[in-house]
Amino acid sequence: MPTKGAHVFTRRSTLAASAEEVFLWHARPGAFERLTPPWDETRVVSRTGGVEDGARVTLRVPVGPTATRWVAEHRDVEPGRGFRDVQVEGPFARWSHRHSMQPAGASSVLEDRIEYALPAGPAGELVAGAFVRRKLHAAFEHRHAVIAADLADHAACRKVAPMKVAITGASGLVGSALVPYLTTGGHAVVPIPRDASPAQLAAALEGIDAVVHLAGESIASGRWTEAKKRRIRESRVNGTTAIATAMAALERKPKVLVSASAVGYYGDRGAEPLTEASSAGTGFLPEVGQEWEAATRPAAAAGIRVVNLRFGLILSPKGGALGTMLTPFRLGVGGTIGPGTQYTSWIALDDVLGVIHHAFGHAALRGPVNTVAARPVTNAEFTATLGRVLHRPAIAPLPAFAARLALGEMAEALLLSSARVVPRRLEESGYRFRHPELEGALRALLGRSGA
Repeated sequence: MPTKGAHVFTRRSTLAASAEEVFLWHARPGAFERLTPPWDETRVVSRTGGVEDGARVTLRVPVGPTATRWVAEHRDVEPGRGFRDVQVEGPFARWSHRHSMQPAGASSVLEDRIEYALPAGPAGELVAGAFVRRKLHAAFEHRHAVIAADLADHAACRKVAPMKVAITGASGLVGSALVPYLTTGGHAVVPIPRDASPAQLAAALEGIDAVVHLAGESIASGRWTEAKKRRIRESRVNGTTAIATAMAALERKPKVLVSASAVGYYGDRGAEPLTEASSAGTGFLPEVGQEWEAATRPAAAAGIRVVNLRFGLILSPKGGALGTMLTPFRLGVGGTIGPGTQYTSWIALDDVLGVIHHAFGHAALRGPVNTVAARPVTNAEFTATLGRVLHRPAIAPLPAFAARLALGEMAEALLLSSARVVPRRLEESGYRFRHPELEGALRALLGRSGA
């Protein structure tokens, strides 16, 4: 029974995995990062041990414009069945969180049960009670959806034994999410630094099963001066050439190279549906895209399967275009860019992770793969949907001339051009999107589900 003055929150889900596998998922490195909602800025400061009695994790938790320290300790660990997290220092008067995994035939039931008490008694309840309940509901709706989908992803690729995966760009938007996604699934990850020498590359790639190459100069930060454009091109072409050449020279070669590319390959194509068979466009980004993909040829020539993922606009509130758009939209000063008729080919970050993992286990996937959701939208639809999800008007347009004045060539290539890209090869290979529709994706990413 809960103690006097305590509240109880419970979330329960049936998962298509054994209780033992659900426990292992929680016990592996990266579980906290996978469970933290994308809109939540809580981060790990330090941790001791794994999921074992007495192990602790120290968190930095945002509270309004400031942050507070939260220390939780694992207790009552029952391998394969559950454990409890108890606050030993933090913002609550009391916090005890029991993670329970119980067998249910071939499946299992995951239950999160939290007993908590707010500080300052009735005054704390009056000020923060409803807010805390909303936060818990949104956070655990997200957590249970992520656990179920991650376990399904890894079960679908069960024929792929645990792999040793090397990743470049592991600290970027995609890489920092990919690492915990893979480690909770039982894979080992080796980050490769951007400035690794040929000798360091060769050493890092020894014994590697798969390589994910994500590193490259950001195309969305700063105006495109000639120096910036040179860095964009060289970081992609030279970096990819170095990785592909090093892989080709290994005696025991990795099975697959999954290398980033982009839908910028197609250029400005209006409303024309674009598949992997469509020709390249013209201009700076299409030229870079062609050279970027060509730089993987040394690996392909050595018999390594190469998958060139042509990423669309990757949606995450933690960075990229969506992260930049959130502040003006929340302030009610967002709106369409230019004519609004230009198409945006988008994909939620968790689907990017799923596609990378899917590429590991599907030998038929090689060459270019459009990594976008199945239904691209116009800029007008995108901005209207974001405004609706945030409950803000989207009535402050940015005229094309103003975008060009502010950003120059970058505005033309990234904001005003149109690419209606469809994921034909992903669909043919059986990939199932977690977030096939824009509004559902935005609600999941921003914690507005059911709002």
